[in-house]
Amino acid sequence: EAKLAESGGGLVQAGGSLRLSCAASGFAFDAAAIGWFRQAPGKEREGISCISGSVNSEYYKDSVKGRFTISRDSAKNTVHLQMNNLRPEDTGVYYCAADTGTFCQNAMHNNLWGMDFWGNGTPVTVSS
Repeated sequence: EAKLAESGGGLVQAGGSLRLSCAASGFAFDAAAIGWFRQAPGKEREGISCISGSVNSEYYKDSVKGRFTISRDSAKNTVHLQMNNLRPEDTGVYYCAADTGTFCQNAMHNNLWGMDFWGNGTPVTVSS
């Protein structure tokens, strides 16, 4: 059974940092694209970053580029999202999701139905 579990969310002041983790099991982790999605209060879920399968190419939404870094730890079947210089508009529930198709098109084009597995999310609150 495929599973994804997010951790690392919390409350932080603007300008602070958090490191989210997404622990995966039950599928071919290294070959899968792993995306991070954010759902702000009252808004739709959107893809903000993704790391592709195999070659680990990184993709970022413009609003987080230069502040967020995605990485894959194959030894631990975990993907991290390092979030620096956080802003109040980064507040939301952060989800990780896996696309066994290797590429990041579904994640970065908000094609939620194209993602194969989802975690339950971890909340992030950035206070001003």
